[in-house]
Amino acid sequence: MNKSESKYFNTALRMDEALIALLEEKELEYITVKEICRQAGVNRSTFYLHYETISDLVNETLEMINQRFLSYFPQQEEEVLGNMDSRERKDLVLVTREYLLPYLHFIRDNKKVYRAAFRNPSSMQAHTRYGELKQHILGPILERFEIPATHRPYYMAYYVEGIIAIVKEWLRQDCADEVEMIAGIIESCVRPRDGSYEK
Repeated sequence: MNKSESKYFNTALRMDEALIALLEEKELEYITVKEICRQAGVNRSTFYLHYETISDLVNETLEMINQRFLSYFPQQEEEVLGNMDSRERKDLVLVTREYLLPYLHFIRDNKKVYRAAFRNPSSMQAHTRYGELKQHILGPILERFEIPATHRPYYMAYYVEGIIAIVKEWLRQDCADEVEMIAGIIESCVRPRDGSYEK
């Protein structure tokens, strides 16, 4: 990374952190570009050099937070993506406490950003965010279970949207319920009782 790229990256990171700090104080709809710039120590022209709208910044901030989260599990992610074809079918069900607990803890710790993102779904491009999950994990799993290709988009929609719906409800309640309880609810909703997808 050259000096110019590094400066651009550092400025964007400061604006991400500024937004997170402001979300701790107030709701997204009441945050202005002026406040973000003041918090980040940049001027308005710098903001508009990086983003068209605050929604663009929210999207980038959420992506940065997601990357932070994923960086905690680099080996697990490689294992999941790397040996999909050779794993036993019983091991292909990824909705387990091992994956859910850190995910839910992270959401709880960053609930203001997630809440803000869910309030602005049209600008958050969730379909893009979950594209890799669908392509590299859910698609191959459903193929291994011999789910017809024409049925797979429906299974994927149910899986992804179902978990998102539970997380949204938990956020609406300010994450008051224990992480273990929410993990159990997600497991019971999206995992078949016998751990398979047999017809």
